Amino acid sequence: MCGKYDPDIHHRRSIRLEGYDYSQDGLYSVTMCVQGHVCMFGDIVNDQMKMNEAGIMVSTWWGKVGGKFPSVQIDGYIIMPNHFHGIVNVKGQPHGVAPTSGATGQHRGRSGQPHGVAPTLGDIVNWFKTMTTNEYIRGVKQKGWSPFGGKLWQRNYYEHIIRSEEELNHVRQYIAENPLNWGTDEENPDVTSG
Repeated sequence: MCGKYDPDIHHRRSIRLEGYDYSQDGLYSVTMCVQGHVCMFGDIVNDQMKMNEAGIMVSTWWGKVGGKFPSVQIDGYIIMPNHFHGIVNVKGQPHGVAPTSGATGQHRGRSGQPHGVAPTLGDIVNWFKTMTTNEYIRGVKQKGWSPFGGKLWQRNYYEHIIRSEEELNHVRQYIAENPLNWGTDEENPDVTSG
């Protein structure tokens, strides 16, 4: 069960590297949190995440990332009661092509990206948040899911550039063990509000 959100404790600042090209080949760990740290996606039961319908929906949309962005593969991930951890592998950035999604004078595909331009990590996260938010709203209207105030997801997200195989394995282990650590997790409002 999740407790009350405390903005002083749960505030996240962006730590994006200034000038870093987040569309270049590489592995990234991302964390996205529900607005207000409200538990919307299930509960931790016996040290395991038990997703509700909304959690299953989030997992389903994460599985569609590679279909939307062919130059992207997903790796390990976990849906938690009020946040999400995942690993994204961006590959196939064409050499000499600017990664910015605001390029002008180019034909854009259905994703809004100019053809031949790899998506940035921000493009991937924003698409995922949009799809899951729209689906969650349908769940509220059609299935009686708990409504959310304002936005489903916090505006920002946390990312980390994975620079080695050892680091990748460490992140995979952290993701896999996240439910075991829910009792001390800084994203658990019961921990930070008590």
